[in-house]
Amino acid sequence: MPTRQIEVTDWHLEQLGPADLRPARVPDVPVAIVRAELPSPELSRYLYTAVGGDHYWTDRLAWTYDQWLNWLSRPGVETWVAHVRGTPAGYAELDPQPDGIVEISCFGLLPAFTGQGLGGHLLSVGAARAWDLATRWDDRKPTRRVRLTTGSNDHPAALKNYQARGFRVYDVTVATGTFDHTPPGPWPGAR
Repeated sequence: MPTRQIEVTDWHLEQLGPADLRPARVPDVPVAIVRAELPSPELSRYLYTAVGGDHYWTDRLAWTYDQWLNWLSRPGVETWVAHVRGTPAGYAELDPQPDGIVEISCFGLLPAFTGQGLGGHLLSVGAARAWDLATRWDDRKPTRRVRLTTGSNDHPAALKNYQARGFRVYDVTVATGTFDHTPPGPWPGAR
């Protein structure tokens, strides 16, 4: 498959307090957002590829089962999954950092569920859960900052959604990377 050089812009965003969160309206589509309380490499890899396959999310594709399990088993890591009529529609993965920072390390919807108002609602719930993460973990300090990063390879509505929920850009980085001509999709050979 041919490759090409692409300039990628990454926007690093944050909220500095729970009052920064501007919740989206609840969508017309009935959605349940629940925490996957048991570390599941299979579920997390599925969500990672299903959400990120069209956006060049490749960093974790080479991870072994044990690497996934070790990542997910760290105290404070949480995966919140949105379900529409019992079907996984998207997720938010929370990764606690030192000094009360919580990173929303992965966030997004499966392609079939975009454009229905689910992304803003899922982000609202994910950010709220980042702010109250310490209430579910005895060893965590209260959250004092929630951060995330999005890039020009992500869904075109991502940056606007983050800003509409009250996240503010605190840094922008630009790099050139080598990418396949098309993103890998949700599974090998899908394209």
